[in-house]
Amino acid sequence: MGASHAGAQLAASLRQGGWKGEIVLVGDEGTQPYQRPPMSKAYLAGKNTLDQLAIRSAAFYAKQEITLLDDTVQAVDRTDGRVTLSRGGSLAYDELALCTGARVRRLAAPGADLCGVHYLRTAADVELIREAASPGRRAVIIGGGYIGLETAASLSGLGLQVSVLEATERVLGRVTAPEVSAFFDRIHREEAVDVRTKATVEELVGTDRVQGVVLAGGETVPADLVIIGIGVEPNTELAAAAGLQVDDGVVIDDHARTSDPAIVAAGDCTSHDMARYGRRIRLESVSSAVEQAKVAAATACGKSQRITALPWFWSDQYDVKLQIAGINTGYDEIVLNGDPAEGRDFTCYYLRRGELIAADCVNRPRDFMFSKQVITRGGQVGRDELALQAVG
Repeated sequence: MGASHAGAQLAASLRQGGWKGEIVLVGDEGTQPYQRPPMSKAYLAGKNTLDQLAIRSAAFYAKQEITLLDDTVQAVDRTDGRVTLSRGGSLAYDELALCTGARVRRLAAPGADLCGVHYLRTAADVELIREAASPGRRAVIIGGGYIGLETAASLSGLGLQVSVLEATERVLGRVTAPEVSAFFDRIHREEAVDVRTKATVEELVGTDRVQGVVLAGGETVPADLVIIGIGVEPNTELAAAAGLQVDDGVVIDDHARTSDPAIVAAGDCTSHDMARYGRRIRLESVSSAVEQAKVAAATACGKSQRITALPWFWSDQYDVKLQIAGINTGYDEIVLNGDPAEGRDFTCYYLRRGELIAADCVNRPRDFMFSKQVITRGGQVGRDELALQAVG
């Protein structure tokens, strides 16, 4: 269930792993699986078509005898090994894979349902935004996380007047050090984006469509369109209703098994105990979704494979490529190579008790590869080695 990165990879890996039975990939978008990260980047900017972003071709699914079913699952009957479909009928299963992903978090403010207010998660969302994104129009983006900033960069490139409203003290505040936040704040301002922090949204106003965003304090930011990017929530309702263990995601073990041995899960909908970080984590990452899907497929095929890869992420904004190795939660020290206040390349290394646990690498692919290698082998690294890496 679920036809995005995790679902598409899991179906393909099942065949590669020797699964001889029927494979049905259930998704509700009416398209073959496509890449999600370009939605707020190249696809929004009009640089790619949806066909170009297909994860695999239609011919691949046909050759591998993988059925793409445009439908949704309403319920899982674990006792009978059967799922009920929303358009009628049901499917029996020997192994069930949950790849239900996540959905956008909705803004709880008056006027959030006005015409001209958008969310960005699917290709259909992007097409609606592009229809409204004429040069010179005023776009207000609520949320200064990665999706919000990527969307700001794309719309700015299309000639719109862009404002970003972030409720906290800095953009990317939950995921980066203050120095990295300041860098992204600077580059957006240099591209004429109006970045506002500590900007709490009270309501959205307009008559037949949105015309402005009212902030706490009374100021109204004019808007011809509004894009809301305030995070996502995992789709766990089916799993919970079926009695599976859920804790900020469908709980899986190192083999991608859920609390039911006949059901595996992968992708944004899952949470997994990661020994490296000492806690259960739900990752919103294509690389993690793909790895979990490969492990889930191996498990379904009766093979022993474990989730072990280091989490990594990326973001493209203007001429800046940010590559992130690891997770920086719990860091107690940073080491900067390069100056985030000048230019557009540097690395921020995150250490905990002297060990490297993560790195934000801005236009420094070599630092990114170096960081992945160091973190994978345990994080032991000297500060002199980090300093040398900056000029390597």
